[in-house]
Amino acid sequence: MGSRNAVLELAVLGLLHEAPMHGYELRKRVNAQFGWGRVLSFGSLYPCLKAMLRKGLIDAEASTTDASRRQRIVYTITAEGKDHFAEAMHEAGPSAWDDETFGVRFSFFGRTDPATRLRILEGRRARMEERLAGVRAAMSRTAERVDAYTLELQRHGLESAEREVRWLNELIDGERRQLAPPGGTTGAAPEATGEQDPGQRRTPGSV
Repeated sequence: MGSRNAVLELAVLGLLHEAPMHGYELRKRVNAQFGWGRVLSFGSLYPCLKAMLRKGLIDAEASTTDASRRQRIVYTITAEGKDHFAEAMHEAGPSAWDDETFGVRFSFFGRTDPATRLRILEGRRARMEERLAGVRAAMSRTAERVDAYTLELQRHGLESAEREVRWLNELIDGERRQLAPPGGTTGAAPEATGEQDPGQRRTPGSV
C-alpha cells in the first residue's frame, strides 16, 4: 500500500464509500481532503480509475446533468471494492505510517478499529522519532559548516518533527484511554511495555 497509485486507490475507495462521484468531484475532494503533496491531475486520476474498473473495485455509469446536457461518468464502489477497502484499513505495517500513506489512513480512522489505529500511531511516532534523531545528528555535524539558510531549513525540519511527535503522543494517549477497561488503568506502565516517558524516550531503531 506504499506506492502512490495504491494510496490514491485507497483514497478513492474511501471517498466513494460516502457517495458516488464523477471524476472532477473526486479530483477536487482528493486534493482538498488529503492535502496531496502535489496537486492531483486528471492524468494521474483517470489511469487509476481505469485500473480500479478492471479489478472490479468500482463501477462507472454515464449520467446527464439537466443544466448542461453533458454526459459525465459517475463512479460507485462495488461490494468487492468495499471488501478491499476494509482489508486495507486493517493493515498496520510500516507502509501505513509512511509520509504519503499516513495522511490518507488517518483521514479514514473512523472506519478503523481502535487497536489498529493505535498500532499505526505508534509506528508513525517511532518513524518520526527516528527522523528527529537524524535531523539532530545532522545539525550537530554540520552547524559550523553550513550557511544561515541551510541551518534555518534544518531547524524548520526539527521543529516540524517535534510538533508531530507531540501531536502523536496526545493521540496515542487518547486511543489508550479508549482501549482501557472501565475502571481500569489508562494504559500499561512504561516498564511493562518497554516504553519510556516521552521526555526520556530514546530513538527507536529502524522500523
